Amino acid sequence: MKRNILYIVVFAIAMAYLESVVVVYLRELLYPEGFAFPLVLIPSWLLIAELGREAATVVMLGAVAFLAGTRRWERFAIFIVAFGIWDIFYYVWLKVLLDWPLSLLDWDILFLIPLPWIGPVIAPVLISVLMIIAGFVILRRLNAGKMFKPGVWTWSLSVVGSCVILFSFMRDTDAALHQALPQPFWYPLFFAGFAMLVGAFLVSLRESDKLE
Repeated sequence: MKRNILYIVVFAIAMAYLESVVVVYLRELLYPEGFAFPLVLIPSWLLIAELGREAATVVMLGAVAFLAGTRRWERFAIFIVAFGIWDIFYYVWLKVLLDWPLSLLDWDILFLIPLPWIGPVIAPVLISVLMIIAGFVILRRLNAGKMFKPGVWTWSLSVVGSCVILFSFMRDTDAALHQALPQPFWYPLFFAGFAMLVGAFLVSLRESDKLE
């Protein structure tokens, strides 16, 4: 498992480089003067290609996790570790290639499915850090022969927290879809959802301990 994790880390970092290079090309095409809001309307064929690329990214990370793990929660843990590393190094490579973002508070288009997600870079980075920590804790627990079986409270907090965070990213539809400047990011809403996810993970460990 340690060797597999090493390969997963290498794969995620390399994949992040490929993703960042695609964004370098897109910004050269759509934002030759530098990326900034309001967003540029892109041709429908290019939007479809971007949606496919993002979906393919998730499929690739999922496929690697499925191959590297042997149990359901082991595969899940590997997936969130790989996803978190990929997302963080995506911004690392953009910094290397474009000297962007200038700070973690710079705004970005985070995702496009089902609506464009927009927000400061620090938001996905924090989520990625949480994913990496949670993934490694789950893997260490499983490799020690312990159970990991989240209960009702974990699922409830996870679903509500995820919905709150997604709303914080997708609520500003004018900036995402109508070429307007973004409204101030609603940090209290984001951190409320983030706190729920942290709480869900801590509760999952407690629930699993009770089953030992």
